[in-house]
Amino acid sequence: MALSDDLPRWFGELKESPWGKAPLRGRSVRDEIRENLLRFLTGKEPVFAGVVGYEDTVLPQIVNALLARHDFILLGLRGQAKSRILRGLTGFLDEWLPVVEGSEVNDDPFAPISKFGRDRLRHEGDATPIGWVHRDDRYVEKLATPDVTIADLIGDLDPIRAARGGHVLSDELTMHFGLLPRANRGIFAINELPDLAGKIQVGLFNIMQEGDVQLKGYPVRLPLDVLLCFTANPEDYTARGKIITPLKDRIGSEIITHYPRSIELGMAITWQEAWTERNGTAPPARIPELVREVVERIAFEARGDKRVDRRSGVSQRLPISVLENVVSAAERRALEHNEKESVPRIADLYTALPSITGKLELEYEGELQGAEAIAKELIRRAALRTFTDRLGDDNDERLDRIVAWFDQGAALKISGDERAAVAVKAFALVPELLPLVHDLELAEVGDHGVEVAACELALEALAAQKRISRSEEVGWTAARKRRE
Repeated sequence: MALSDDLPRWFGELKESPWGKAPLRGRSVRDEIRENLLRFLTGKEPVFAGVVGYEDTVLPQIVNALLARHDFILLGLRGQAKSRILRGLTGFLDEWLPVVEGSEVNDDPFAPISKFGRDRLRHEGDATPIGWVHRDDRYVEKLATPDVTIADLIGDLDPIRAARGGHVLSDELTMHFGLLPRANRGIFAINELPDLAGKIQVGLFNIMQEGDVQLKGYPVRLPLDVLLCFTANPEDYTARGKIITPLKDRIGSEIITHYPRSIELGMAITWQEAWTERNGTAPPARIPELVREVVERIAFEARGDKRVDRRSGVSQRLPISVLENVVSAAERRALEHNEKESVPRIADLYTALPSITGKLELEYEGELQGAEAIAKELIRRAALRTFTDRLGDDNDERLDRIVAWFDQGAALKISGDERAAVAVKAFALVPELLPLVHDLELAEVGDHGVEVAACELALEALAAQKRISRSEEVGWTAARKRRE
């Protein structure tokens, strides 16, 4: 972020530069964002790079709000990229912004709002030094908590500053500016808006419309130039607080976010965000697509499960964390056997239970069953959906022969840390299992790592259908009802 040598350093130079003439001179931050956004759209550039799954829903609504110069709020459950979108708004700002050097509120040299800026320009004129603020420093974010005060957001009178400067308390130079004035000529974001106390929200909507502030009874005119944006979780409206009606009325656009609406989109987001490209001396990971799909389906199954609190949602962080844990389990196994690559399996999902149980808010029925039991069931159901999607409508008779082999009293237990080649030999004991996964193109012949994952997927699917049983102690066996 090094400053270019050709940027004006003094007010006199600034007046002769493009920043001293229309359209840059006097342009508001909303107009700045609008003009830069129009260039993005004209050039067919991605509006929010890295945000996947909102191309036809959320992003067009955000674009409309910005083109209309609206303040807006993103309303959605946790883990829906709300904060990421807000932080991406800086991409629509100019790279550098001229300010009166030393100003705490990014004073526009041509229209300063603080007494400091006005006094400096009056005394120094064209020799007033000009500072430059980078676009990344023009974004201010605050997490709303019940203890946030007006002083935090807007400001307060500072008696120490008054004493040191010899000012009376009514002098504006004694004012300590809060976060909102310091975001002047930029973007100010508040996360979890309903958690903000009602009286603080009142201070916000006054700033949004009139620009008037009163500090300790002293009226201070602050015509701030700020784009305000917020996030909120619908659960907050009943669990912790609410957005007061006058503030909600002043927010130009309310935009509803959502979770990925297809497995493919979810997998793309998880693959983008998960840390799978590991460094160091560990063997490189090769993740079968079927494992990635099962990981993603765990979140989809949880979002539709009546035992999971839908008001809280199931964050996209769940499959991201699970995939990272699964890769770690495969990494550890590869190191133990001195293998050249690590290939995750379905069994590795059970080592990732801590990444699932901690992210599920359960209803009463779920609390009775326990988070771990529900997480294991979600893994089996995800495996079943993934397998049946590949199996199609064909009720393959080979599945019946696999089930019959277990019904005859056979059992199969393979350690999750077993070498892939040894595990494949064990799966070969089950009639038709390996030929089935090869015919369904779940794995290629000789690719032992993926063959293990594919065989485990088929057996997990049968366990989910209760055609066979699975337990940590004895492995895969005949279904309990048949054994009884």
